[in-house]
Amino acid sequence: MKVLVTGAKGFVGKNLCAQLNNIKDGKVKCYGNLTISEVYEYDIDSTPEDLDTWCRDCDFVFNLAGVNSLKDPKEFMEGNFGFATVLLNTLKKYKNYCPVMISSSIQATLAGRFGTSEYGKSKKAGEELMFQYGKETGAKVLVYRFPNLYGKWCRPNYNSAVATFCNNIANDLPITVNDPSVDMELLYIDDLVEEMICALKGEEHHCEFDGVETVFTSDGRYCAAPVTHHVKLGEIVELLHQFAEMPKTLMIPEIPAGSFAKRLYSTYLSYLPKDKVIFDFKMNVDQRGSFTELVHTLNCGQVSINISKPGITKGEHWHHTKWEQFIVVSGHGLIQLRNENDSNAEILEYEVSGERIQSVIMLPGYTHNIINLSDTQELVTVMYCNETFNPERPDTFFDKVIKE
Repeated sequence: MKVLVTGAKGFVGKNLCAQLNNIKDGKVKCYGNLTISEVYEYDIDSTPEDLDTWCRDCDFVFNLAGVNSLKDPKEFMEGNFGFATVLLNTLKKYKNYCPVMISSSIQATLAGRFGTSEYGKSKKAGEELMFQYGKETGAKVLVYRFPNLYGKWCRPNYNSAVATFCNNIANDLPITVNDPSVDMELLYIDDLVEEMICALKGEEHHCEFDGVETVFTSDGRYCAAPVTHHVKLGEIVELLHQFAEMPKTLMIPEIPAGSFAKRLYSTYLSYLPKDKVIFDFKMNVDQRGSFTELVHTLNCGQVSINISKPGITKGEHWHHTKWEQFIVVSGHGLIQLRNENDSNAEILEYEVSGERIQSVIMLPGYTHNIINLSDTQELVTVMYCNETFNPERPDTFFDKVIKE
């Protein structure tokens, strides 16, 4: 399949072309038998000859070209309606009636606050042009009305509030929130790209619109991505400030699979400046080595890294409820545990090394230690604990594993 993408250097175009090229190059295997032989990337620096050739040869068109931010609103009609006309006429010239997708906007509903939008009017005109083209030629046309978009590579301080907030907070720049209660429907770029590939496979999701609300129906005139999120502006800003504090608090906010927070965190990270991509941890260092907390979570504990110098024993304590996993990743060590409830209990011993990665569980009610058996090499251990450390209730009690 040969795919033409217009507006290939725009936000949506760059992300879509990246995944289409991944499919073409065999880097993606999750789309069944979909194969792509060419991705034609048309943009403002392409020539009319390029458009002519690609319209003749393509098997599917994603028309993402258009304008959405101009000094003179009247130019929207020329930019959005005008190019669509050129594109469709070129396809007709070669009698290429392959499927055509067009990116419209929720503003094309002309509902509510969008009633006087010149941008919305230009997008609506482009939609009607597309539907008329479908009637005339029999070509399959797919009209998508995108809500607010966000994700990596989105230009800040342009027409995306999320991109602007992510960029400014990541770079310690001020933001302005006039009304934190404003509700936004947001479509994440990866979810949009997934829907575009569904369209390419003939598995698009159809819908109608009730005002600005999407109503999915199998015989709908329009198409839409099935996964969006409704979020208040104030909630977005609050999440972003939490993300920005993570290097200081080590606290990873809850980002469940499929959540808006998970998508927003990835978006925020893509705007970090060079000096924030790396950050220091607080290393607790003494003559025995060091202990450093790496990550805290709200409900699933924390991860730390422990480094023991040659011959050193660490631990020698037990917990009522807290439990841990010790994972030696470098060096050669011995982990010992003893049941505090049984004076005659067997001492459990586990010899571990970085040559075979294993996890040893520190059982509740068992005093435990970890010994570096090497005379020359440090022992490096990843330690998971099921709860973050609470200095007011540490649940940690000293007692040597082997009584002297």
